[in-house]
Amino acid sequence: MEVLNRTLTNTVKPDVISDFKEITKMRLAVSVVFSSVAGYFLGAEVVNFVVVLLLAIGGYLMVGASNAFNQVIERNLDAKMNRTKNRPIPAGRMSVTTATIIASLFTILGIVVLYIINPVTAMFGGISIFLYTCIYTPLKRVTPLSVFIGAFPGAIPFMLGWVAATNDFSIEPGTLFMIQFFWQFPHFWALGWWLYDDYKRGGFFMLPTGKRDKGTAIQIILYTIWTVVISLIPVFGVTGRLYLTPISGVLILILGIGMLYYAFKLYKNKDEKTAKQLMFASVSYITLLQIIYVLDKFIRIWI
Repeated sequence: MEVLNRTLTNTVKPDVISDFKEITKMRLAVSVVFSSVAGYFLGAEVVNFVVVLLLAIGGYLMVGASNAFNQVIERNLDAKMNRTKNRPIPAGRMSVTTATIIASLFTILGIVVLYIINPVTAMFGGISIFLYTCIYTPLKRVTPLSVFIGAFPGAIPFMLGWVAATNDFSIEPGTLFMIQFFWQFPHFWALGWWLYDDYKRGGFFMLPTGKRDKGTAIQIILYTIWTVVISLIPVFGVTGRLYLTPISGVLILILGIGMLYYAFKLYKNKDEKTAKQLMFASVSYITLLQIIYVLDKFIRIWI
């Protein structure tokens, strides 16, 4: 009997943990938490690690809620796509009721945790869930403009950290919001190009022209350029307390040129391989940008 219990434990627990990670999209949630914490470090005059912990927990809960609601709504469509058919709901490992309960609890707990930080942070967290679940998700099968709508909740985390630190929304968090807002267009269009056939099976419209063509590639190039331009605005000292030294500006410009290289390469090749490379280049860009911004601030303080 003891052997049987150990066997059941070893087979059930990993599945439960794996399904929990999948229903909340753990890797995505962690990247969002990273953005929020980076924004907090930029906005905080004195770092409060209790607030950092609350922001990380609340951020994960909010992203997890959005992703769980998304998988409940799109469960029948997920079953049609190779990349999503093994998710907990379409694979039959988790019921719709269970996923809905998880999403609802995460929403309530996430708002409460963020409210402990301050009401403005909780408000933006709630707005993010609403936009992602109630507007972006249904529009994905209707119009490519869904990417525009989805860019709003996707851009909130970086800005949310600053708001958590200051309890205020002004030009600084607005700039952080714009950086991550415009970055999402080349990022998601590269993803949409790479997984075009799979998205098509689910009936999703992700590319601006609806096709993997020059029109889409040109828009990716233009939005990449605009993302880099906005990322460099703090160098000129016009964004309040959010400032970036010229040296850090050069580093971000180099990162931007690297991302732009793959955007032009996609225009030339128009293939899935290059789109995948661009997608990963975009992830590297936003991650390293946030690290550079934070290091730039604290190096200036220490020096």
